[in-house]
Parts: sequence; C-alpha cells; structure tokens
Amino acid sequence: MPDRSPASAAADPTTHAALWIGMLLQQFPELTVELAPGRTAPTRRAPGPPPPDLADRLREERAEALLLEQRHGLAAPGHSAAPLRLHISDTIRDITDGVVELEEAVRERLGLPRARRVSVPERLRRIAGLLDEVAADAVLAAHVRDETRRMARRCARALGDTETVVRVSGRCSWCDSVSLRAFPDRGAVLCVNPACRCPEPDCGCHDDPAYRHTWDEGEWDR
Repeated sequence: MPDRSPASAAADPTTHAALWIGMLLQQFPELTVELAPGRTAPTRRAPGPPPPDLADRLREERAEALLLEQRHGLAAPGHSAAPLRLHISDTIRDITDGVVELEEAVRERLGLPRARRVSVPERLRRIAGLLDEVAADAVLAAHVRDETRRMARRCARALGDTETVVRVSGRCSWCDSVSLRAFPDRGAVLCVNPACRCPEPDCGCHDDPAYRHTWDEGEWDR
C-alpha cells in the first residue's frame, strides 16, 4: 500500500512537473525524426497520409522548415526532397517557444538572471534542477506543472503515442475507488477517478480538474 502521510499522498505540483519533464526529454527529440516522413528511421509509428493539397503546400512547408532553422537552430535533413509534416513542425515550434518562456518565467520569479541560450532538452534539465526552489512558490509550482503537462501531452499526440496503462489491484487511499492505474513509462501509480479528493486543502485535486493523485512505483509493496 502507498505511504498515507499527507506529504507523500498530496503530491506537490513539482512532483508531477518532474514526470512531465521526463516525458518531454524522452519524446521531444523524436519530433525531429518525424518531421520529414520520407526519411528512414527506427520508429514504430507509421507515417500519416500526405496532405490532400500537397502540391500547393510544398512551398509553405519548406518556408516553415527555414523559419524553424532560423528561429530555433533546428534543421530538417532531407526537407528539400520530402514534404514536411506541418503538424509536427507546429508542435516543435510550440514546445520550443513554450519551454523558453517557461524557463524565463521561472528564473524571473525566483530572482535569477537570464541563462544562456541552449537546446530545448538542456532548458528542460535546467528547469528540473530548479524544482526544489519552485516548490516553495505554490503559484509558480502550479504554473510549471500545467505548462509541462500541456507540452508533454501535445508532444505525445503529435507522435501518435498511446501510453501503456496497467490496472492496479486495491483501492485509492483517498477516494476508496478501484481507480488505481500504473503508468510504466512514468514509473508512477495514479488515481484516475476524476472525483477523487483528499483532505489536504492545498492539494491540486481541489482546484484542477486534470489533477491526479500520484505515487512513485517505489512507494508500493509488490
């Protein structure tokens, strides 16, 4: 059974943020592979169908590739020979801008100077390294959790991922429902009952409909 202490069960938003950051670190590099579907890559996903108006959009897509390279230092090898997938390039741009803005907001809120420009994965690692300080600011912690969750979910949708979910026997410590699920990719156990509420007034379950109580897999007796 999980640790029932309030400090463990009412997971801090930064605990969830760390999970989402881990997913982004794993999946964001895959977007560059998926950007040019004509390339051969070791991926289990089948490329999506080409756009119906392929000829008319080819010039726009190539311009998009150039913009990505100019703004974010992201090159798309092979784009001159194969059309880019716009929903992938849009996702790369959104996540890149989102990570940059999130790190700047975190550092400004914590009174830290602006950091040098680096790649998206490096920025994510720097944000993860500040989570202990972020946890002391409830507003900032919730913002980091919400933004990293949004970006991780968009990345997963663009890649067509379906996360592995395993049913866990037993009942949730807080809502007493049989709603526990293990997510091996995250190394976590979640309560998926949207009505789950704990007695801790500062817990995210009281003000965030998307919040889910989470325990690390190591907290469970197997």
